[in-house]
Amino acid sequence: MTIWTNLALAMAAGALLNLTPCVLPALPIKLRTIAQAVGNGRRQRLIAAVALLAGTLTFFGALAVATATLNWTWGSLFQAAWFRAALALLLAGLGVYSLAGGGVQPPQWVYRIQASGYAEPYLAGLLAAVLSTPCTGPFLGGVMAFALTQTPSTIFMLFIAVGIGLALPYLILLARPGLLSRIPRSGPWLQRVQQVMGLALLAGATFFATTVLGERFATLLWAVWLGALTFWLFRAFAVGPGVGARLVPAVVLALVAVSTVAIGLNRNGAAAHDLSWQPLTEPALASARAANRPVLIEFTADWCINCKVLEQTVYADEAIAHVVEATNMRVLRADLTRPDAKLDAYLRSFGGAGLPFAVVLKPDGAIHQRLPDLFTVGTLKTAIETSVESTRGND
Repeated sequence: MTIWTNLALAMAAGALLNLTPCVLPALPIKLRTIAQAVGNGRRQRLIAAVALLAGTLTFFGALAVATATLNWTWGSLFQAAWFRAALALLLAGLGVYSLAGGGVQPPQWVYRIQASGYAEPYLAGLLAAVLSTPCTGPFLGGVMAFALTQTPSTIFMLFIAVGIGLALPYLILLARPGLLSRIPRSGPWLQRVQQVMGLALLAGATFFATTVLGERFATLLWAVWLGALTFWLFRAFAVGPGVGARLVPAVVLALVAVSTVAIGLNRNGAAAHDLSWQPLTEPALASARAANRPVLIEFTADWCINCKVLEQTVYADEAIAHVVEATNMRVLRADLTRPDAKLDAYLRSFGGAGLPFAVVLKPDGAIHQRLPDLFTVGTLKTAIETSVESTRGND
């Protein structure tokens, strides 16, 4: 593919990143930014759009320079525990501020920086860009793999294209007053929605905090978050006021109940169909080749939200467990939570450039299929089955 095709794919990949779980914690701040622009003139909306785009491109520009000069892969920044801790504190602060009734926005002193009233959209764009890097979305894995083989100037162009795509849906909303005018700006129910967004920010903070503090504190932190959610639900139902304000916690309660049942059912199934993961090492690969066994390799990290989604759904599915057993497949896992030069070299050698990423190897060790980004049970099942069939066909 040409550079122009990859630039178009990079922009599309950036736009689709908005649909991945990684970027969800930034959604409340972006929505607040858009709501703040309702009713403003064209010039004010244009400046807000430019500020949001500038925040996004500030991070992606810096990330492009680091990738070109330090040979980083997508998500390398999250391997630093201090960075995840700082991000957790930032999300927690914004979440508490929102729950306290301040809305999802920075404190007022931020707006006095250089006498600018557009710090919020800049920070919204910057935070969304930061949160997009733990995981890849559709097309992005291929684009990043291509970028790592290019010159620094091409890497910079591709990263900037991803940033433009990430900001594009919000730039369109800021540019279309007709769409913005439909967003209500006040009312008790809207305050409840802002508080729900605050809880979402706290959930994001809890997730990243657990990757720093470890398993011992994970249960405690999530219990605290569930306690805050429970308290908010009771208070929101009791205080109201009005049907609209009570409808928001009712919807949240229904979603929590459905999610709890789904997670419980999935965990019960996962316990019975857990794959026998082993660490990715050269002896493990050599042993699989010697035994003429196909191999499934998962590249993951504790901070990769999309990786956790795959592990709780696709990899835990009964159909995958059965096809792995039927093909006598060896399943290996590479944990990139912390920097690991050997595992990073494996990721690059298999054609990966970010997480999540999986690769299916034929019994002779050749690459059969790469699985970047999110994928379905059917896609993985077919890849495993055909890895053996293709080898038989060549005999």
